[in-house]
Amino acid sequence: MSEWPVKRARVDVKEDLPLDLSMRSISTGTESEKSQESPSNCPSTLPNHSEITQNFPPDVPLRLLSLEFSLTKTLQKILFPAPVEYLYSPIEYAFSVHSNYLQKFCKHEKKILFLGMNPGPWGMSQTGVPFGEVNTVVNWLGLSGHIDKPPREQPARRVTGLLCKRSEVSGRRFWELFKGLCCTPEIFFRHSFLRNYCPVALMDAAGRNITPAELKDPEKSRVIELCDWFLVESIKVLRVEKIVGIGRFAERRAKHVVKTFGLPTEVLWMPHPSPRSTGSQDWSTKALNILNNLNLSKFFSHEANIPAVIIPPGNE
Repeated sequence: MSEWPVKRARVDVKEDLPLDLSMRSISTGTESEKSQESPSNCPSTLPNHSEITQNFPPDVPLRLLSLEFSLTKTLQKILFPAPVEYLYSPIEYAFSVHSNYLQKFCKHEKKILFLGMNPGPWGMSQTGVPFGEVNTVVNWLGLSGHIDKPPREQPARRVTGLLCKRSEVSGRRFWELFKGLCCTPEIFFRHSFLRNYCPVALMDAAGRNITPAELKDPEKSRVIELCDWFLVESIKVLRVEKIVGIGRFAERRAKHVVKTFGLPTEVLWMPHPSPRSTGSQDWSTKALNILNNLNLSKFFSHEANIPAVIIPPGNE
């Protein structure tokens, strides 16, 4: 593995991060309502990358959760103008399921990071899991936990959690591909992990998903600035060797941060499974061909004898 920079910026989330990772309810409604009622502009500066600190919990899941939760809370402070009318923060209101996802499948460093864009209304917005199509989350990933609601819900995009009857096409396509390759989720997560570039969902008054790419400046620049910085930190936590951008936007952001911060990480691309994406027909065949061409399929075969990356005790 290539050498990594030893500097790590400070992320202080101890006042906000619920540290009880059990599956009981995490009540965040009052605090979220306050942030929605009186949002403020985000500070113009980011934490200093030259500051060498280790203000992280010792294990990988909590370190990554600390980053994600801090990013979520910071994004909530941005006052988004129209057409953005709703902001959903599933890492907050679906905290127990999301933390279970991290604890179960991200216990050690990863060779490959699949990078999505942001939560969809019938996937992560319901379950707290990236591309979190409900049937897959419950019956294949085997995850459970309490799911609350965002403080303001769009009437046609209500959160019913793991009881949601809608199936997200993107999530179903993504996980069906890897079910066929891996047979079990443990094979998929042995070398890889999946997270979103931006952890919040933005919607207009009618409930249409607004991606980070569709925002207007200055809010777009601020969201990208924050998400880029936290992407860098998550790459460092996981010591990722390869990033697979799911869609061109995720690929561009990954290429930018890898080049800007001099990270020893290779950036690759696969098409986004969303029906809104150009050329998404026969997505599984196209994605499988790309994985084969990139020599990545071997990491998802139950017959492959590739040792997983495990952190030695005391070297977290």
